Amino acid sequence: MLALDRLQSLLNTLPRLTIGLVGDLFLDRYLHVALDEMETSLETGLEAYQIDRVRNAPGALGTVMNNLAALGVGLLVPVSVIGDDGHGYDLLRELGRLPVDKGQLLCSRERLTPTYTKPLRRDAQGVWQELNRLDVRTRAPLSPEATAEVCRRLAAVFHSSDGLIVLDQIVADEQGVINSEVRATLRELAQAAPEKLIFVDSRAHLSRLESVTLKCNRSELAALAPQHSPAALRECALTLAERNQRTVFVTQGEEGVLVAQPDGTTTLTPAFVVEGPIDIVGAGDSCTSGIVAALLAGASDCEAAEVGNLVASITIEQLGETGTATPAQILARRQES
Repeated sequence: MLALDRLQSLLNTLPRLTIGLVGDLFLDRYLHVALDEMETSLETGLEAYQIDRVRNAPGALGTVMNNLAALGVGLLVPVSVIGDDGHGYDLLRELGRLPVDKGQLLCSRERLTPTYTKPLRRDAQGVWQELNRLDVRTRAPLSPEATAEVCRRLAAVFHSSDGLIVLDQIVADEQGVINSEVRATLRELAQAAPEKLIFVDSRAHLSRLESVTLKCNRSELAALAPQHSPAALRECALTLAERNQRTVFVTQGEEGVLVAQPDGTTTLTPAFVVEGPIDIVGAGDSCTSGIVAALLAGASDCEAAEVGNLVASITIEQLGETGTATPAQILARRQES
């Protein structure tokens, strides 16, 4: 377990970091449905939800940025494509609250700003429950011109930052920011500067990413494994680590984070025990933020996994939102343990 002074030293380094990011940037829009207001639509006869609060936050790649900002990272430089629309306006306004350089974001009239609209309503016990989510995004590939511009901006950000986070959020092939051309650019950058961290979190395309550090969850890894036993998953993680010659981090919920290294060794870094109700939405992104921030601050792979576990243990306690963790909260959780 990380000594408290070692953890404090890592956290003290974060304000000096510049982290580049590339991938799918969403707007998370939360609609709070009034508990005691009821109205029926005259046209449909259905209940018309009465919204008394609208709350916006950056989502997907933005969730990672929220967490990095809360950790105290000095500057974040995202590369992504959003739409020239109202959702894009609201997203840029929310990013303005973070230590973000927005100069590498591409605004396209051909794309919708990806948006998760999440109606929330309290149940009889007063606990917020998420209703059916409404998803907005363009279900078509980026244009060749937009892809070329993303690759150009990606290379510039990679060379000017301490490390790079890649979020491959869209499962549908070629519909997200991380398409074949962008993956090829990432491979070229990684091979030209193998000492520099490129940390990739991909939901469905782990096998198509080369020469980079990979992070996935247990379910995502299982899609590549011939069997789903713990031993088979461990071997699959080791195969990815050996192929890329980079560490693979596998989040495993309440069990913690499996660290698989190219030399054939694996270490399970245990999770921190959390009691009471939890909300795991965004837990993987918060873990990514803790791992990458710690790695760039000089932590070993297993130390970084422990920081990721610390961060996630705090964010999952924040119900009805994708939470964040501050250095003070992280130190307090470490002392509790």
